[in-house]
Amino acid sequence: MIKTLKRVFSYAKPYMTYFIFTVIFAAAGVALSLAVPIYIGKAVDCCIGVGSVDFNGLAEIAAVLSAIVIASTLFQWFMSLCTNKLAFFTVRDLRSDVFSKLERVPLKYIDGRTKGELTSRVINDIEIVSDGLLQGFTQFFSGIITIIGTLIFMMTINVKIALIVVILTPVSFIAASRITKLSHDSYMKQSKLRGEMVGLAEELAGSQKLVKAFVYDERAEERFRKINSEYGKIGAKATFYSSMTNPTTRFVNGLIYAAVGLVGALGAIGYSSFIGVMSVGKLTSFLAYSNQYTKPFNEISGVFAELQNAVASAQRVFDVLDEEEVSDDSGKESLESCTGALSFSKVNFSYNPEVKLIQNFTLDVKPGEKVAIVGPTGCGKSTIINLLLRFYDIDSGKIEISGKNVNDITRDSLRSSFGMVLQETWIFTGTVAENISYGMPGASCEQIIEAAKAVYAHGFIKRLPEGYDTVISEESGLSQGQKQLICIARIMLMNPPMLILDEATSSIDLRTEHKIQRAFTKLMEGKTSFIIAHRLSTIKNSDTILVMKNGNVIEHGSHSELIANGGFYSELYNSQFAS
Repeated sequence: MIKTLKRVFSYAKPYMTYFIFTVIFAAAGVALSLAVPIYIGKAVDCCIGVGSVDFNGLAEIAAVLSAIVIASTLFQWFMSLCTNKLAFFTVRDLRSDVFSKLERVPLKYIDGRTKGELTSRVINDIEIVSDGLLQGFTQFFSGIITIIGTLIFMMTINVKIALIVVILTPVSFIAASRITKLSHDSYMKQSKLRGEMVGLAEELAGSQKLVKAFVYDERAEERFRKINSEYGKIGAKATFYSSMTNPTTRFVNGLIYAAVGLVGALGAIGYSSFIGVMSVGKLTSFLAYSNQYTKPFNEISGVFAELQNAVASAQRVFDVLDEEEVSDDSGKESLESCTGALSFSKVNFSYNPEVKLIQNFTLDVKPGEKVAIVGPTGCGKSTIINLLLRFYDIDSGKIEISGKNVNDITRDSLRSSFGMVLQETWIFTGTVAENISYGMPGASCEQIIEAAKAVYAHGFIKRLPEGYDTVISEESGLSQGQKQLICIARIMLMNPPMLILDEATSSIDLRTEHKIQRAFTKLMEGKTSFIIAHRLSTIKNSDTILVMKNGNVIEHGSHSELIANGGFYSELYNSQFAS
């Protein structure tokens, strides 16, 4: 816990000015508020005795008290302002670091977690850290200063009674620390379950059509109910432990207050020579200080739950920051000119070391060739693309582009040499023009329109309310085929030297597919192209067809050659087109 807090506070170092002003304003505000009981005690002493009330003295004291209260309130407000800025700027930097980290972690880390869990860590967990810091900072600083200040004032009134208060105070600490230890583990489990619940909710909310189509409603509710029930039990347990802290310390502090009142009263009536004689006004002041002295312990114990929750959330956030990053590309050369020549040499790769996938894979592609990759699901077709773009690094072997090992060139220059259209579309919130020019932000309107026309997207775009300036998103009502056309237009605009088409026309009707195939034919002229397809009719004109099975190329050649051989490809083709 201490290590996590230190790490959180390290993000506050650039904003130490706010921290310093927080301490100054807290000290000034608390010091003024601690002067109030002194003047209240003096006011009480002005009223002792029948017919001997000092009204002039009371008026002066009231004026001074009013000024003190107003000044103390202003200092408390400035302290809260500085504390809020400190906390907000701190978590802003933390959130930026986490988001930046997610862009640098290996793709296997993203693939191995649900979107909801990652979203929960970036947004919910950091928000909890922010709330914990806000409440903790404000009450911690003011509480510490209040404790020190009241102790000093009590010592000036009566040292012996003050010692009684100090001796009994550790009982509150012991009670609070025991309960805090019990609640910490519960809050850690609660944070983990919260991430699972958010991930499940996002998964089901984003796939409602499938949930309804497969009548998965009841099972989905049962899955959510199970996690939610466990979350409720752990949450209730954590809340129970943390909620015990405040009443327990209040009970102990009540006993201390009663002891001070009893002993002080004996001194006020001159009944205890050990305590010494005290005026009623001083006893009033002392009781007020005794209450102020124990109150910070109640407040600090009251925020233990928030701090525990914040620490648990911070640990989940730092787990992301501690993840291994992809290797640094600094010092590597850029792929300035790409001829399109490509080769795989004895490549081995597995997502899971215990499950073999691609073994001893070798392939040579000449510049400008169209290479189709076919095979059953899970045979490694998309994995070839992942390795080619270094989304994953190979276990052994070598991949070369234009005679250069992909491990020796920067990822940015490698990936910018490819244009990729996937089966899964991705549309971000922005205008149609911004979506098409995603890979070329400086493209002109004419270039964007030309790219859209080339893929036959111009017609439906012009029918949108604002044309190319229409703001779209994944939930904007566009059909899957229209989204795919926009994604294809992106690549058409970029005009890269190499292409990757992974089921690029799977969401488009046959008539539009025929037009886009012509556009692709024009786009692929002189470019090395990789085409992954299940519909074998789309790859008959490829220069080379690689037939994969269980991670290995079992056949290769042109369409006519593979049909003539009567092998596995022939079986796949005939299964689709045989009468």
